[in-house]
Amino acid sequence: MEAKNTTEDQIAMNCACFNVRKAARAVTQLYDRVLKPTGLRGTQFTLLIALSRRGDIGISQLADALIMERTTLTRNLKPLEKQGLVAVAEGSDRRTRTVRITAQGQEKIRQAIPYWEEAQTVIAEGLGSKSMAVMLNTVSKLPWLKGYNEPDHQHMQPGKGV
Repeated sequence: MEAKNTTEDQIAMNCACFNVRKAARAVTQLYDRVLKPTGLRGTQFTLLIALSRRGDIGISQLADALIMERTTLTRNLKPLEKQGLVAVAEGSDRRTRTVRITAQGQEKIRQAIPYWEEAQTVIAEGLGSKSMAVMLNTVSKLPWLKGYNEPDHQHMQPGKGV
């Protein structure tokens, strides 16, 4: 079936949200397939990497850093905690909690790296190294959008990142 050149077609071709989400789903599915032998999903691998880089961190601070809802992050941490890959503890007061990667979590990263490298290679070979670099550079600039509708968004500058 041939696509008509409708307003909807133009939106689909030019909409950042439509295309970034579609690409994100494809990338996530690739990483999930490639990481499957490790028992990790792509999202879990990225959480372990983030925790490995940050050490002990409050769950709310980690959610902010990853641009995730706190409840979504908590839900995603639960299986990692059950596997002993992360440890969640009370923070400085009873209302806060902190999370850190465990030695088992560090070992899981080490085991997963060859699989992660395979996924990276698939994407780099599919795009070409120059396009891969442009893509990574471009998407790394998008987090500035996080607070766009917040009252104090005047401090945000497109293209500058956060």
